[in-house]
Parts: sequence; C-alpha cells; structure tokens
Amino acid sequence: MARILIVDDDVDVLDMLGQTLEREGYEVVSAANGKEGVRLYREDPADLVITDIIMPEKEGIETIMELKRDFPDVKIIAISGGGLVDPERYLSMAKQLGARYTFSKPVEREDLLKAVRELI
Repeated sequence: MARILIVDDDVDVLDMLGQTLEREGYEVVSAANGKEGVRLYREDPADLVITDIIMPEKEGIETIMELKRDFPDVKIIAISGGGLVDPERYLSMAKQLGARYTFSKPVEREDLLKAVRELI
C-alpha cells in the first residue's frame, strides 16, 4: 500500500484529502505544517508528499526546498489557496523547485487522484 504524507495547516483540508486518498486505498499520514512534515518524512519517507504552500512554522516553499535538497527523488504535489498574492505565483515557484503537479484550492478530486496515480 502506497503511503502519502499530507502537509496542510487547515484541518478541514487534511480531513478531506485524507478521506479521499484512504478511500482509494492509500495509507495517509498528516502534518499540520512544514516543520512537522519534514520531520515525519525523515523518520519514515512516504511515497508521495502533498503540501500546502502558505502555512505557519515552515511554509510549503521551504518544505519543498528542504525535501528536494535532502531527498532528490521525493515526489511532491503542491496545493495553494493563495495568500497575499495569486496562488498561481506560489504554485509556479513550487513547480520550479521540484513539485511534479500543482493545484489551486479547492482541489478537484479527480485531478488530484489522476496525479497521485501517475506519481505512485
């Protein structure tokens, strides 16, 4: 069973993504911010990381940079609802740093599942 680490500070997003992925047969591990997400990944690497961009403690761009630096083969999907600027700017930066797919919130279920299937 493939393992997916979801990193997002929004509990509702964690629940929705977690339930969606678990229904598809994936094992899901959740983290509330990038600092916790990186720690969990170091302890037991997942097959895929789905990370939000705007978060406290350690935001998604830093999380992607650290994971890609230390684990170059890590597969990452970045999601964002925006912040002070348009989410597409954050997502474009995430893609340049190594995220394989990027999605604006709210994420379309089928688009996400298609990306997950392709990466795992």
